Amino acid sequence: MHSNFEALEKQRIAILASGSGTNAEEIIRHFAISEVAEVVWVGCNRTESEAGVYQRTKALGLETASIKADQLNNGEVLEMLKSARVDWVVLAGFLLRIPAKMVQHFQSRMINVHPALLPLFGGKGMYGMHVHHAVKAAGAKETGMTIHWVNSEYDEGDIIFQASCSLSPEDDADRIALKVAQLEHQYYARTVDALIQDALTRKPLNHE
Repeated sequence: MHSNFEALEKQRIAILASGSGTNAEEIIRHFAISEVAEVVWVGCNRTESEAGVYQRTKALGLETASIKADQLNNGEVLEMLKSARVDWVVLAGFLLRIPAKMVQHFQSRMINVHPALLPLFGGKGMYGMHVHHAVKAAGAKETGMTIHWVNSEYDEGDIIFQASCSLSPEDDADRIALKVAQLEHQYYARTVDALIQDALTRKPLNHE
């Protein structure tokens, strides 16, 4: 453990999700044993009957907050994150565009994962199975996932990390989705962890 970490409180992570919550679960589990950071808040823009993330987080001892698009756009969600003293925001299958004010507040501290090798198969409307069907229709021989910084446009933030997998003609969209999900689960939490540790290493400590 880097000596700089000893005098610091754990960094506080929020996760925003819209679906089943498999990535959210992986991230929560990863940081549950971390000395550097912890997940303290999870929000979802769909109802409990529409999104599995609620049950996944509940099983891990963390309630998921229900949020609406207008709360995101009018600044209420940002205030929720401030109240929870959140340092980092991790998007895990979150389908709404983040407003500019929130992006600015978490500049270089908000991260997203996209289920393709950006800039391919990105942009508005390209999410979830839509991406995998497009990859299949294009006859791509490989696909993967991209971890990137969030800006005010869909999937246009600077790329942090990519991992790829090969595809065969027999792979349908469901099989492609499974391959990509395995990459996300393998690398997303680890990459977020590395980003936080790097930021802490570079941040001067206040010894007052």
